[in-house]
Amino acid sequence: MISYISSIVMPIIIFIIIFSAFSEKKKTFDLFLKGAKEGIEITLKIFPTLVGLFFAISLLRNSGTIDIIINFCEPFLVKLNIPREILPLAILRPISGSGSIAIATEIMKNYGTDTLIGLIASVIMGATETTIYTIAVYTGSVKIKNTRFVLKAALLADAVGMLTAVAICRILS
Repeated sequence: MISYISSIVMPIIIFIIIFSAFSEKKKTFDLFLKGAKEGIEITLKIFPTLVGLFFAISLLRNSGTIDIIINFCEPFLVKLNIPREILPLAILRPISGSGSIAIATEIMKNYGTDTLIGLIASVIMGATETTIYTIAVYTGSVKIKNTRFVLKAALLADAVGMLTAVAICRILS
């Protein structure tokens, strides 16, 4: 039943949009083309930002910088009772969704989904956002340059989400 409903939802939505456009006597295809053109313009505006972010992520992952950060942070992690294995996820999650999904998948493959580390990784993925990417895309599309306050607040929220994920998973496991 759910499979059937999910297969007909999109055609029904498209039909409703076309029907409402015809009933209001709007040129549906022209509106579609206008929206597609605006989408391409926004993509071109944010493209340099995306290239810079992807380059930075690649540098972090391939240069060994993440390993250096993990080794530096290990004494703090031990004091806070945070598993060392989730730190790469905590570092990359605010920067890259696809990079953090790859790391979370690797954690699940290596440690399992029902382990403490797997549970923490899952909760971090659900409780945090790709903050830097999101800020870059949204502010880049409207040409806002001063993002320091937004960035600080969003990264603080990510840190709270990650620490809360660790605490809740430790309590519940």
